[in-house]
Amino acid sequence: MKFSLKWLKDHLQTEASVKEIVDTLNAIGLEVEDVEDPADRLAGFTVAKVLTAEKHPDADKLQVLTVDTGSDDPLQVVCGAPNARAGMKGVLGQPGAIV
Repeated sequence: MKFSLKWLKDHLQTEASVKEIVDTLNAIGLEVEDVEDPADRLAGFTVAKVLTAEKHPDADKLQVLTVDTGSDDPLQVVCGAPNARAGMKGVLGQPGAIV
C-alpha cells in the first residue's frame, strides 16, 4: 500500500522524521519496503525566465531563446512554442531530464 507522509503524519499526529516513522512501523511488524520522494523526479526541471526570443535562422517553427535560470550565465535553448516571448517564465527541462 502506498500513502503520503503528510497523510501518515496527520493520522499519527506526530512530527517524527521519516526515518523514525519507518523504524517504528518496521518494529511493530508493518514492513516498509521503500520510501519515495516525488520531488526527486522533478530534479531535472527548473523555472526559467525568457530574456530574449528570436526566430531560429534555419527553421520556420522554432525560436532561439536566451533564458535565466538563476545561475551565473544565461542559457540559449531552442523552443518550439509559438507563444514564447521575452519576459515570460516557464519550466525548463535541463539536459538529461525525463518528461
